[in-house]
Amino acid sequence: MEGFTKKLLVLLINFYQVFLSFDKGILAVFAPGGACKYEISCSEYTKRKIGDVGVLVGVGLGLKRIWSCR
Repeated sequence: MEGFTKKLLVLLINFYQVFLSFDKGILAVFAPGGACKYEISCSEYTKRKIGDVGVLVGVGLGLKRIWSCR
């Protein structure tokens, strides 16, 4: 079940990055220079952490990073 959840979350993050992100997606037009203060965007960081440490810890670390952003 974890494998399916991991793939689903990564798919949702990819969708967000392409269509909704102010850093990489279509909405980047409205935030010149990007919206994230981190070099690797919060969504990319979360996606990598999900792959490295699992779904629960990865999502938790991603949320912690998002909350510390602008």
